[in-house]
Amino acid sequence: MKLQKPYLLFVGDARDDLAAKTAFGVLDWSKDDCIGQFKLPGCASSLNLPELSMAEAAQQGAKTVLIGVAVPGGRIPESWTAPMVEALRRDMSIANGLHTPLDSIAEIRAAAASSEGELLEIREPPENLPVGKGTYRSGHRLLTVGSDCSVGKMYSALAITKELESRNIEVDFRATGQTGIFIAGSGIPVDAVVADFISGSIEQLCPAAPDSHWDVIEGQGALHHPSFAGVSLGLLHGAQPDALVLCHEPTRTNMRGLPNQPMPDLSDVMELYLASARIVCENTRFVGISVNTKHVEESNRIDLLGQLEKCYQLPAVDPFVTGVKELVDHLI
Repeated sequence: MKLQKPYLLFVGDARDDLAAKTAFGVLDWSKDDCIGQFKLPGCASSLNLPELSMAEAAQQGAKTVLIGVAVPGGRIPESWTAPMVEALRRDMSIANGLHTPLDSIAEIRAAAASSEGELLEIREPPENLPVGKGTYRSGHRLLTVGSDCSVGKMYSALAITKELESRNIEVDFRATGQTGIFIAGSGIPVDAVVADFISGSIEQLCPAAPDSHWDVIEGQGALHHPSFAGVSLGLLHGAQPDALVLCHEPTRTNMRGLPNQPMPDLSDVMELYLASARIVCENTRFVGISVNTKHVEESNRIDLLGQLEKCYQLPAVDPFVTGVKELVDHLI
């Protein structure tokens, strides 16, 4: 899936900034690709971008209206239909990462039929994906993995990609989730791929490359999370990673969404990832720990990172606090 840029970020009638987290993520990492925002009456969030109508966005060259707001149950509100129809009538595409397909709404489907714009369903994987083979392929690959879900795997991967780019190292960020695909402009929504084809989809996303090239792959889920370990394992085998970065949120006591599932010990987490990865790449190693210290007292953050470094003999960083320079130094 390939998205045309620039984007108009649709925040609709978001009730708060958290509801618009996809739009904020895209803005954080692809600001130059965003020409404005579209808001409906009652919207309680703002991206500090120019507020444009669909007509103004089309006149300024927007190619894709990117739905950057989440709604309960992934159901598209009726209030969104009219602006979506107008976007299509102005030949802009619409990128949707929600569970409700846009063409399930009759008015939008009809407008799309006569538009040069497309309905781009981010959670619809490509057809005819292969099964994974685990065969050696050239190039280098780094995968961000987690001690739990929602611990910063995408942000870590993007920060590492940016640092490698700054050193003139050939690198591509490979997106596997909704927001990552919006940022990269392409990718595979691996959580929507049929289980048999998960590893093959990632082999296709990250094909053989020159030895000077790095693919930095956005991880999903966590091997210790009972709900999402399946996609994590398939992604791990498809990535065939030379390098792993463990992403961790240190204040949690239980796995996200599972109050009776305690957080595992990090040594056990790393051991399981290495054992699983070495099925397809015998030299896989951890090159660092990326820690989300948002909920750690500011005065304790550096000490915490130092303790992790000492314990695991790996650079421990927070991409937002320390950057990832030390981690990338160790990688290369």
